[in-house]
Amino acid sequence: MFKKILIANRGEIACRVAATARRLGVQTVAVYSDADANAKHVAACDEAIHIGGSAPKDSYLQWQRIIAAAQATGAQAIHPGYGFLSENEDFANACAAAGLVFIGPPASAIQAMGLKAESKRLMDKAGVPLVPGYQGEDQDPELLQREADAIGYPVLIKASAGGGGKGMRLVEKREDFAAALASCQREAINSFGNDAVLVEKYVLRPRHIEIQVFGDTHGNCVYLFERDCSVQRRHQKVLEEAPAPGMTEALRRQMGEAAVAAAQAVGYVGAGTVEFIVEQPGGYEHPEQMKFYFMEMNTRLQVEHPVTEAITGEDLVEWQLRVAAGQPLPKRQDELRIIGHAIEARICAENPDNQFLPATGTLAIYRKPAHSAFARSDIRFDDGVREGDAISPFYDSMIAKLIVHGDDRAQALARLDAALAQTHIVGLATNVQFLRYVLASDAFAQAKLDTALIEREREVLFNQDKLGLELAVAAAVAQTVLTEQAQQSADPFSRTDGFHSHGAASRRIDLQYQGEPVVATLRYARDGLQLQVGTGDFQPLAATLNDDGSMDLRFGSLRERVFDYALGETEYLFTRRGATQITELDVLAHAGQSGSEGGRLTAPMPGKVVSFAVKAGDKVTKGQPLAVMEAMKMEHTVAAPADGEVVELLFAPGDQVTEGDELLSLKTA
Repeated sequence: MFKKILIANRGEIACRVAATARRLGVQTVAVYSDADANAKHVAACDEAIHIGGSAPKDSYLQWQRIIAAAQATGAQAIHPGYGFLSENEDFANACAAAGLVFIGPPASAIQAMGLKAESKRLMDKAGVPLVPGYQGEDQDPELLQREADAIGYPVLIKASAGGGGKGMRLVEKREDFAAALASCQREAINSFGNDAVLVEKYVLRPRHIEIQVFGDTHGNCVYLFERDCSVQRRHQKVLEEAPAPGMTEALRRQMGEAAVAAAQAVGYVGAGTVEFIVEQPGGYEHPEQMKFYFMEMNTRLQVEHPVTEAITGEDLVEWQLRVAAGQPLPKRQDELRIIGHAIEARICAENPDNQFLPATGTLAIYRKPAHSAFARSDIRFDDGVREGDAISPFYDSMIAKLIVHGDDRAQALARLDAALAQTHIVGLATNVQFLRYVLASDAFAQAKLDTALIEREREVLFNQDKLGLELAVAAAVAQTVLTEQAQQSADPFSRTDGFHSHGAASRRIDLQYQGEPVVATLRYARDGLQLQVGTGDFQPLAATLNDDGSMDLRFGSLRERVFDYALGETEYLFTRRGATQITELDVLAHAGQSGSEGGRLTAPMPGKVVSFAVKAGDKVTKGQPLAVMEAMKMEHTVAAPADGEVVELLFAPGDQVTEGDELLSLKTA
């Protein structure tokens, strides 16, 4: 086994690798950028080396600096994690040339499987079923258009060197193909330095099922069963589970053996994932009719590897280290078993109700459910951040991974929902509540899975209000009263707990809930507090604080345990049923302020202007695309907020902008 390794990554996966290395007695070296100088993964390792600026191209993609750091610290091997350099054959070759072990597959395997088109041609020769499509080298846009027309719509355009949902577009009709192709190629060249694409038939009701494979240098190769990753947004995974619901033993064996054959065809060593698109011609009720087609192979450890660890009890990072050190696989195929069911939820800094727009900000409050680490724990929480850390625009939006294990899928679902309810994040938008809505949807609960689940279930997933106005107002007012009581002296004339020399007194409280003003009236009566929300009836209000910081709230017939975190004027409320936020307004502070920016159209987050779709003088309609921005490795379209006329473009393509910068001036109708 190695004595010291360098981890060429950051965040959650760097912390994850460091933890296994520590358990095995292996020392670790972290690398970090300017933005990550005080990051959790730096503290998690024994040593740390600064490698450059905040942008990945200035640090985590600078493989010469990473190799130099490994040599300077005496590391024997480099673990690439996932993303960044993990599937870069030049980096793997450079490691070997420098006398360092690359903890991953041979460069030749990365090269063979790295390009989608090439890997599909290889799989076609091996007899693995492929989705109808075009994987040719000729990238003439007119030819690609003709190939798409011949395949028949809908089609998927996919970056040949892509991964992680980047460089992928669904085209449902012919007239949209050219614009989608151009956007896909731009994203591909920015993310992978290669704008080649392939075009394939979009499979209806498709499921995304992948097989975890592992090979060693002794000729052994096994599969550690499957993961279902069908629940996706923007072609990126949201929830992953193992085993795949409805999977028959016969199909599992067929897919597993096909995945092993694919790995052996390229002399694969280490952890890899063979991804399949699975057609459901018989619908959700007939999983025995499912057909699978090769999609791609990821030549690295996957983000979702913990669900495989949970159902097998194996530490896949330990397997990686042992295999890279020349040891044989720890287990044979017939020694591997599936035990129970596991589900992983990706917790991301994003706003699901605004097209999953990534969010930046500080983790002002970051509370996690009780959890443990590795293998088959009931609740596992993998992250690379701490309370007070900033989520920057330089890296992926994922904050953490929450993994649960149960005896069966129903138990795992219940545990995941309970753990998400105990995950409290304040300071930026996240998808935590959205994940709970997905779990509660009939489609997911009944395992009616396909990659269109989120779009199909829009009515129950977006813009939800599970708590309601009355509970939000009551919690905010009760928290205000409790805070005031704690701050005030015992002088009865300054008390706010009901004492008044002339009986009942009233107090007006101005709030804002979901963008609408709300007036609450608090009445101090001799028998306790009474609250009126809007023009409703006065109802008794009472609250007591618990040792864990929560509040037991009673308002009329409502009974709820609430965690209330204040940030400025806004209070963030978390309950077992859901979460919301409400703002208690200081009327004097807001007097005279206007709530409208008129014709301003601003950048929703820091990033780069890719292009404008309009010019000065153009007439536009509400919802019309005006500009494209790139941030957090993804392209985002900025649309017109209302009908109007473009007065002036204030930036040029390629310009960097910060959140709130005015991109263009729009004269609204």
